[in-house]
Amino acid sequence: MASSKDRQRKLAREKLDRQLARRAASARRRRQIQAGVGAAVVLVLIVAGAAWGLGAFDRDPEHKAAEDVCLWTPQDAAANTNLKDVGTPATTGLPTSGVRTMTIDTDQGGPVTAELDLAGAPCGGASLAHLAGASFYDNTKCHEITAEGALRCGDPSGTGLGGPTYTFYNENVPAAPEASPSASPAPGQAPAYPKGTVAMVGNPPGANGSQFLVFFKDFNPAQPAYPIVGRVTGGLDVIEKIGALPTVDNGSGATVKPKTDVVIRKLTVGEAQAAPAPTSPATGTPAASPSAG
Repeated sequence: MASSKDRQRKLAREKLDRQLARRAASARRRRQIQAGVGAAVVLVLIVAGAAWGLGAFDRDPEHKAAEDVCLWTPQDAAANTNLKDVGTPATTGLPTSGVRTMTIDTDQGGPVTAELDLAGAPCGGASLAHLAGASFYDNTKCHEITAEGALRCGDPSGTGLGGPTYTFYNENVPAAPEASPSASPAPGQAPAYPKGTVAMVGNPPGANGSQFLVFFKDFNPAQPAYPIVGRVTGGLDVIEKIGALPTVDNGSGATVKPKTDVVIRKLTVGEAQAAPAPTSPATGTPAASPSAG
């Protein structure tokens, strides 16, 4: 039979074993927690490092400046009193595709509507829209019927020397036509300026402002110089009627001024829109797209 001392030693040993087991379990839990925390810290550092490398913590991120679409060259209104200051159009954020509708109401009839080509002449379209928005053209006279077969408008002074206090360079000037023995285009070739063409005209050439031409007959020069900005879509008969008016001396010895005043009562330019689908010349209905086969 075991003595009381033996039982006490046995109980003490069992107690010590239980304490050691609890300590070992506690140590394992601490190691597991530390390992989990360490992994989380490493993951956070990896993510933070990647974000820093991509510039997520940049305090002042740099934004790429918008590129200028058009350049407007200032003109001195003190040197040319025929100029009218209505500010300048924007240089950035201008539409460069689609069309705008320009509407001209004259005292000779109307309205005359034209489709401005923003892909071919974004600066011409932007200038016309800016000036129309400032009522620049309202109650102005078309001061010339040109020998080329166009009505010239857009100068509030009526002298051919006026415009806004800025100019812009040519865009969308047609290529020179193929050689032809006459003023007519070669067979199968369209004229550089078909009837209904709307083009800017600068003074001097290449320094475009507000003046524009509306052709009431085909014009095919050997060296085209007028940048095309659009085409008439309605009211061409009004332009043709004005083109048939007799002309008188404009005060400088040139018999080009309409004998009857031609007044633009109102000129407006609408917002940019998608270009309409091409139509069939025969039916006026949308043309079918060519098949891939």
